[in-house]
Amino acid sequence: MIDKLERSRKRYEELETLISDPDVIRDQKRYRELRQEHASLADLMEEFGRYREIEAQIASNTELAETAGDAELQEMAREELAGLEARKAASIEKLKVLLVPRDPLDDKNVIVEIRAGTGGDEAALFAADLFRMYTYYADSQKWKMEILSSSPTGIGGFKEIICSITGKGVFARLRYESGVHRVQRVPVTEAGGRIHTSTASVAVLPEIEETEIEINPNDLRIDVMRAGGPGGQSVNTTDSAVRITHLPSGIVVHCQDEKSQHKNRAKALRILRARLYEAEEERKHAERAEARKSQIGSAERAEKIRTYNFPQNRATDHRINLTLYKLDAVMKGEIGEFVDALRLHAQEAALTSESV
Repeated sequence: MIDKLERSRKRYEELETLISDPDVIRDQKRYRELRQEHASLADLMEEFGRYREIEAQIASNTELAETAGDAELQEMAREELAGLEARKAASIEKLKVLLVPRDPLDDKNVIVEIRAGTGGDEAALFAADLFRMYTYYADSQKWKMEILSSSPTGIGGFKEIICSITGKGVFARLRYESGVHRVQRVPVTEAGGRIHTSTASVAVLPEIEETEIEINPNDLRIDVMRAGGPGGQSVNTTDSAVRITHLPSGIVVHCQDEKSQHKNRAKALRILRARLYEAEEERKHAERAEARKSQIGSAERAEKIRTYNFPQNRATDHRINLTLYKLDAVMKGEIGEFVDALRLHAQEAALTSESV
């Protein structure tokens, strides 16, 4: 482990020199990549510095405990050693986690797609509840959210809503929200008071820059039309809605929330880039089926990842068997316990696979 840390330290020092080089700064693409690599090593180097300080203190106290002529001073040194050894052990565990190769996607902004699943109107209302939950959480993290596309129902739900979330470490914290979310409650439309089960799917996609994926304009069919609202009525008198079809993959994206055709087209292309990237990643994952077994959740759309039981005020994440009896708080965006536990689980799985 120390060898790895020393190699990382040398690379970190090399990066500090490179990002100060005027020739590198002029090449903005390379400069940005080096800055990102430098930032990704910062936490590791900070903890490694603490580890070396602790080791130096242990060496000093060990010498004092063995050679000091004062018995009281020797006893004090031995007492301090016990605490220092505990701090060293804790630091080693942190370093093991920090040494796990960081996913370069972790710093990406995301596109979140929420779709109503089984359950009719109740599923659409649950999709709206999930959107509000993520809105509250984004606010608590000082992230910025923007709606890219939505298909509202007449009773306050969404058949589908797509938004972007931008900020620090968004994908790292939200990536494990992908999957099927299940709700158990008495719907507002239920006169008999029976508990129904409905679902909504969530997909968290890293937002891909134009320079990161090439889309041939000849592969696109772009249709424009008037935007429609719930029930089919027209909500715009101009052809502002845009539907983009990527002919090779068959992926279709529709945007109509903006009054400007150009803005809707730009939003549709953002969604399309994310979906094309996801499709390519899924193809790669299929080729690495064995590796996927060790990944938490695998972000498969069909996997039921979490249950929200309103009568019991309970939220359960089935991948890590974590249950919180504070669903009311969870629906107001307090999902940090789930997020942190899922990230820790993934890091532990990565550590295990690294050591095999």
